[in-house]
Amino acid sequence: MARLNDEVEALLQEYSDLILLTGGDAYRARAYEKAARAVGGYHDDLARLDAKGLLEIPGVGKSTADKITEYLTSGHIGALEQLRAKVPAGVREIMAIPTVGPKKAALIHQQLGITTVAELVEAAESERLNDLHGLGARTAENILHGIEQLRQGGGRTLLNAALELAETLVAELSSVRGCVRCGYAGSLRRMRETIGDIDILAAAEDSTALMTAITELPHTAEVLAHGTTKTSIRTTQGMQVDLRVVPPEDWGAALVYFTGSKAHNIRLRARAVKAGLKLSEYGLFEVESGRKLVSRTEEEVYRALGLPWIPPTLREDRGELDAGAAGELPAVVTERDIRGDLHTHTNLTDGLAPLEEMLAAAAERGYSYYAVTDHAPNLYMQRMTDEKMLAQREQVRQLDGKFGKLHLLHGTELNIDADGGVDWPPEFLAGFDLCVASIHSHFRAGRDEQTRRLVRACENPYVHIIGHPTTRLLGRRSAIDVDLDAVYEACARTGTALEVNASPERLDLGDEQILAARRHGVRFAVSTDAHSTVHLANLRYGIGTAQRGWLTKDEVINAWPLTRLRRFLRGHPDR
Repeated sequence: MARLNDEVEALLQEYSDLILLTGGDAYRARAYEKAARAVGGYHDDLARLDAKGLLEIPGVGKSTADKITEYLTSGHIGALEQLRAKVPAGVREIMAIPTVGPKKAALIHQQLGITTVAELVEAAESERLNDLHGLGARTAENILHGIEQLRQGGGRTLLNAALELAETLVAELSSVRGCVRCGYAGSLRRMRETIGDIDILAAAEDSTALMTAITELPHTAEVLAHGTTKTSIRTTQGMQVDLRVVPPEDWGAALVYFTGSKAHNIRLRARAVKAGLKLSEYGLFEVESGRKLVSRTEEEVYRALGLPWIPPTLREDRGELDAGAAGELPAVVTERDIRGDLHTHTNLTDGLAPLEEMLAAAAERGYSYYAVTDHAPNLYMQRMTDEKMLAQREQVRQLDGKFGKLHLLHGTELNIDADGGVDWPPEFLAGFDLCVASIHSHFRAGRDEQTRRLVRACENPYVHIIGHPTTRLLGRRSAIDVDLDAVYEACARTGTALEVNASPERLDLGDEQILAARRHGVRFAVSTDAHSTVHLANLRYGIGTAQRGWLTKDEVINAWPLTRLRRFLRGHPDR
């Protein structure tokens, strides 16, 4: 189930967008956008806050607090509904297209009278957008690409939202009388970056109580199908959830089957057939006698097929069965292996929490070390200066050792310019413990240009990590066009790590890119890019992606002891 904070964040962001779309004050819209981010990243649940508590959220003033209170008490925001009424629903859909946003949507609507996505497609293909001031042929191309992105998404849900909902449902169903076991399966258990629907598996001698319970949960908006072995609902968030109930003795075989993937299961069944066996969701059987051999646990099902238990994140038919049979399956990195976060922000730039709050939250997670990496000055809206950064460095040095065993690293997130340069000269960069370098602009540059800028950044001796390397935002912005193999080669040659950004909106690098990069011998950092204390928990999504890329803790630099990490940062990577 989505956090209440996330629901309110989405509403305030929509309000900000609609202010711009209806020609309202840009400063006011920006204020609501900042408030939305602050609410989404706030550590406490809005439901527990009174009016005074709401005003203590950074960026939340009286007007915003009043709107939040209105939503908490009535379930709606009147001012938002008034703006929605002024804008055709189709125009709001246009606004959500990647690369469009409220300003372009307003321009397109006002000057061309376009009110639907279909009309926008026709206008782009017939070059009618080319005559609009501020647009052009490249803009039309980008808009068509953005529409295709949305269509390919097919209403899929980001991993974090699906996982939070699934965990809530599993907890509620686990308390139903007669439920022996309950868990989620499918692509969610495999930690895919987006989820189509949620598969929940339960074990019980009698399914009746469970099948009734899921139809009566407060999250259930519609019952799609109701039976004795399977019930499907649509939740109030619009997701389909399929609940299947099996006898406790068949739990393992059913969990293997319903976790998938389809291709992995086909390989398993082929292996079973070769051994004169039959594998289904009910168990592993001898073909001739029909005798059931195993079905109670996943481990015994895999063992009976001559395999070790395979982590769900690896079950994508990428060679995991052959590796398991040969005893070469990697021990993939886990959240417990991570010793520190190497990409985080504070309210010195665009973070929501002050330095000491971020450090306290990191210490509570049991980290050995923690890097503060606020934005550098070329990201102009963050208003960073040399003086501010040096003052923060002094503060970090003073706080080192004040949070238990947590060792502090002072770093920065540099901006990779169009030519591959970064914000500060070498003499200033030399003062940092760690530098992450990321692309924050010129996303539509050509392939050769993007490749050159990333390779040049890798060759900078003061750049240790390339942050969110492809710059993608899931469902909102596609990856840059770049020769990633050339980047991987540069990283391997220069000892520069690639980030697996754990923000569920990014998960960048993705699993397939990780698999390709590790063939070059690249090292990785699984970091959260946290902008609030709440975001530090996003590490789980980055770890899921890292596992899908077969990463071991030896390949992840922030799973290393501090002494080994410091050698890497000084330019002597352990290989």
